[in-house]
Amino acid sequence: MSEKEVNTNRFEDFKINTKIKLAALWTSVMFCYVYGDYFSLYVPKKVEDFISGDTLLDSPVKLFLGAILMTIPALMIFASVVLKPKINRLLNIIFGIIYTAIMLLIAFTTTGAWWSFYVFFAIIESILTVIIFWTALKWPKLV
Repeated sequence: MSEKEVNTNRFEDFKINTKIKLAALWTSVMFCYVYGDYFSLYVPKKVEDFISGDTLLDSPVKLFLGAILMTIPALMIFASVVLKPKINRLLNIIFGIIYTAIMLLIAFTTTGAWWSFYVFFAIIESILTVIIFWTALKWPKLV
């Protein structure tokens, strides 16, 4: 058998840069955040709670803090691509840990059958942020 015949079942692949991996992971996390919040609009009484102001973010300060909390992962998509490896690695390790903790807290404190989708998203987000942490931690060094 020739080498060409042996390799006919293999697909071409290439090594993906760590920065691109991290940006893709943060993008996946953000999509899960958005879908989780969007699906919450279908939970009975949730829209009425939004209208009445009976929500977790029931003050200007809490709403602003929530905005900061959600801005960091969005900015990490861009930061993961443009920052130098040393600071990039450090920020991804730090925010990977922080956002994993937040999502696990949500996953283990959210109750009710209508919120099972939210727990599912929180678990997926936790897995993704652990992978972010691990990818940054194991950032390849130049030889």
